[in-house]
Amino acid sequence: VNDVNPVRAPDKAQLEKPRPKPIPSQLLRDDREVLKEALSDPLPGSEEFETSETSVFVRPGLPKNVVRRLRNGHWSVRYELDLHGYTGDEARSEFVAFLNRARRDGERCVRIIHGKGLRSATGEPVLKQKVRHWLTQRDEILAFVEAAPAQGGSGAVIVLLKSKIPFPQEQASDE
Repeated sequence: VNDVNPVRAPDKAQLEKPRPKPIPSQLLRDDREVLKEALSDPLPGSEEFETSETSVFVRPGLPKNVVRRLRNGHWSVRYELDLHGYTGDEARSEFVAFLNRARRDGERCVRIIHGKGLRSATGEPVLKQKVRHWLTQRDEILAFVEAAPAQGGSGAVIVLLKSKIPFPQEQASDE
């Protein structure tokens, strides 16, 4: 053991820590703007109408068969938001986060359950009109219809979203 020399420590590379993903600041600004606009009047030029106690909304320029296709389940619903038990402000925050997540994940059709108001103090649905109003304020909403009875009936809406728009870093990685 006397003739043994200690092994010199090998040179170690100083690796950089991975950078965090960029925060889409424009998306955050858009979300804040939507929250402000949520209390404003419906957008001019949008079509919202009631037909035999069912609510329907279609952006101008879309074919009328979009409503029929949405009602008939042409697009599959994989994302769902249940707002039962939320206050108006809590529901709005959940609503915005849900739609942003659905858009980022490329979903085209989602269901939002706002309830029928059966357990509210007034017996009226508190969130029903709010949710439908918020939907008309969001540019990425193409159309919505009242859900079929098996999917929640007058206590839910089926929503058609615009196609996913890739973030700038996703576009750069595809090239």
